[in-house]
Formats: sequence, C-alpha cells, structure tokens
Amino acid sequence: MKTLIHAIGATAVLLGLAFASARPDVPDNLKAPESEDVILVGHAKGAQIYVCQESDQKWSWVLKAPEAELTDEAGKTIVHHSAGPSWKHIDGSEVTGKVAAKHDAPKADAIPWLLLSAASHSGQGIMTRVTSIQRIRTEGGLPPQASECTASANGRESKSTYSADYYFYARSGK
Repeated sequence: MKTLIHAIGATAVLLGLAFASARPDVPDNLKAPESEDVILVGHAKGAQIYVCQESDQKWSWVLKAPEAELTDEAGKTIVHHSAGPSWKHIDGSEVTGKVAAKHDAPKADAIPWLLLSAASHSGQGIMTRVTSIQRIRTEGGLPPQASECTASANGRESKSTYSADYYFYARSGK
C-alpha cells in the first residue's frame, strides 16, 4: 500500500512538472523565443502601486511598483515581486526585467499582458538562468480613475489589487 501511495505521489509530481513546463497560449508578440523553455511558473496575488503626479501640466496616475507574492501549484510562496520590476526567488536568486512587448488583456478591467526580457541577475539559483518572463491571465491592477488625480492629490499613493500568472524562461538545454 505504501508503494502505491508513493507511486501516486510521484505521478502527481511528474504531472505537475509537465504542466509547469508547458508554454501558455499567448498572442504572437508575447511568445518567448523558441530557443527558451519554461523553467518556473507562479501565480501572483498582490497590488500595483500608483502615485498621483503632474507631468506636462497634466495630472495622472503613474505606476510606482508592483508588490506581489507568487505561489506554486501547491500554494507555497516561491517568489516576491517588487519594483524594478524584479522577482526574488526563495533560493535568494533574483532577476530584473525590461518590458519587450505589451498586449491588452482579454478582460477590460485588467492590466496588460507582458513579455519581459531579463535585464540583470543577482544571487545564485533558478532566477540567474531566466532570460524571458511573461505576465498573463491578469485580473485587476488598473490605476484609479484619472479624475481622482488632481493637484490636491499630488503624491498620493493608491494600491490596486491584481492577480496574474508569470512564466519564467531560460535558454533551452537542447
């Protein structure tokens, strides 16, 4: 019986790994290079932080930073996402990204889907291998209404809750 339970557990782990390594269906401009493979997937829950400020004599909400925790399939927190944008794995490694492409989210009330390229790395671990990052399946995260950003709100911060799936890619070992 113990052997059967271990076999079922091992199969579940293998199925989970197979799921994690599958490329998501995304618009062409958000596809990671064919020479890269998915090495990590995380589901983010957190906030997009905006600041009200004036630019070119116009008041608007400007993205200050994301603040989110990414979890694996089992719900375990594996990555912290913050300004940069950067992602720090629980192993201590970190990657900072630069937006390479955007695509409107299928949901009208959600932040755009993104493809980012790795701009820098630190530490030692899985994130040091990352070359591309996708942010997809977004919900929420949009800035407050423009009418709420006026001279009297100058410097005010606002947090908009969001969720998204992040796919991390590295050069293929093929």
